[in-house]
Amino acid sequence: MAQIGKAPCDDTLILHGASAQEGACPEASKPWVLAAAIVGSSMAFIDGTVVNVALPAIQADLRATAFQAQWVVESYALLLAALLLVGGALGDHFGRRRIFAIGVGIFAIASVACGLSGSVQQLIAARAVQGIGGALLVPGSLALISAAFPEKERGKAIGIWSGFSGITAAAGPVLGGFLVDHFSWTWAFLINVPMALLVLWIAWRHVPESHGSSASGGLDLVGALLATAGLGGIVYAFIEAPTQHWSSPPVLAALGIGVVASAGFVAAERRAHTPMLPLALLRIGNFSGANLLTLLLYAALGGGLYFFPLNLIQVQGYSATVAGAALLPFILIMFALSGWAGQLVDRFGPRLPLVIGPAIAAAGFALFAVPGVGASYWSGFFPAVVVLGFGMTVTVAPLTTTVMNAVGPEQAGVASGVNNAVSRAAAVLAIAVFGVIMAWAFDGTLSESLRGMGASPEATAFLAGERSKLAGAALPPGVDAATAAALKKAVAESFVAGFRWVMLLSAGLAVLSALSAWLMIGGGAAPADAAPDRHRTG
Repeated sequence: MAQIGKAPCDDTLILHGASAQEGACPEASKPWVLAAAIVGSSMAFIDGTVVNVALPAIQADLRATAFQAQWVVESYALLLAALLLVGGALGDHFGRRRIFAIGVGIFAIASVACGLSGSVQQLIAARAVQGIGGALLVPGSLALISAAFPEKERGKAIGIWSGFSGITAAAGPVLGGFLVDHFSWTWAFLINVPMALLVLWIAWRHVPESHGSSASGGLDLVGALLATAGLGGIVYAFIEAPTQHWSSPPVLAALGIGVVASAGFVAAERRAHTPMLPLALLRIGNFSGANLLTLLLYAALGGGLYFFPLNLIQVQGYSATVAGAALLPFILIMFALSGWAGQLVDRFGPRLPLVIGPAIAAAGFALFAVPGVGASYWSGFFPAVVVLGFGMTVTVAPLTTTVMNAVGPEQAGVASGVNNAVSRAAAVLAIAVFGVIMAWAFDGTLSESLRGMGASPEATAFLAGERSKLAGAALPPGVDAATAAALKKAVAESFVAGFRWVMLLSAGLAVLSALSAWLMIGGGAAPADAAPDRHRTG
């Protein structure tokens, strides 16, 4: 659930991706184009939320450590975040339908490879390929709508697309949990195959080809490679440090590559003819403030919610289906109140909602730190989900509007793409960093608990070898029932201790995002002619 629902600025990527061929799509093809975009993007939305619900089953079946389980999520999300903007540019250059179909094909083949994986290493590799397919598929699905519908019709198309996206976000984790509970985690991936075949058939028979007006501008492949290396090196270092230690050569080398590649990315963007990240945009106060807020808040959201289903399934004992449904109130609140939230910038200006929204979200994250082992969902987690959902609802539409209003119409597509990518990269980095915090708190609490209960040296040594599995740790064989129950409780309480640290850190990041809005974003209401239509935000 690291990426729950749509990322910010998804809808505006449709709005401002219009091509020179706008309106050239035959009327009979428009419903088919919309269907292809909806089903195609639904594959990515489902995959982004289902996998976390399946992780406990994957970890148990493939005997994976918690850090290998992190890679199952991170390998996909890292390549999606790093290559997303290049994927959109490839569609402009070589044909949106062609690149979209290639992305769907890669995604489907990789999904089959995921489902057939016999080891966690194979699954991680297949997920990385899935991320490449997603980087072509996600912007391609949005660009198809942009190319097919002229501006006067695009608002209705966006509304339909957004509505189905909301349904997908709500149903995806529940469906994934049902498949895990009643069949196998492999079906959480194989469900993509019939969807992909349907999309490819529609694209082949009914979707016209289109190209972007910037087709002659060039591709920032150097920037994409450096962004991937930068993100990948830093993520590798943080995920592997708890097991290999910070002083190990692979971790130090990865961290060095990540830092150098990140610096190289900034240098390359200064010289690139068509950069992924035009650095001049960062000199615009509202744009840089909105992206700093996005980085901090979506790091909190992605990093914190990664551990939520693990807590529900491995510690609280919930089924995968129930864990998949746990965030339904979050999604329903955002869906029900999105129209109201879209009017906040016009009424109060951008600063106030972008301070209040993250502050409410911070309270939601703090509430997640309250429940202990054996907590009831309704009294323990439901209030946190509701408060967090309301805080994000107050934030997301005003955040998108602020990004779009910060730049001129000619830069709106780039600005929305950058903000969208920032939100995804933030989640990738946060999952890696929060994993270090979780491991530190888990190890410390477990050691203290084992000493306090007078655990035998044999049991202590066995659990030392299982610590890398966190709450998925197996119990020593041959111990009596009372000892097994005490050890199980110690493992569960150690995970909860780490979960509390993660959620309080998420709350702190949300507070910092509110502070960044207060200091960096202007407080005046947007002019009536500058604000996008309310159905265009989100």
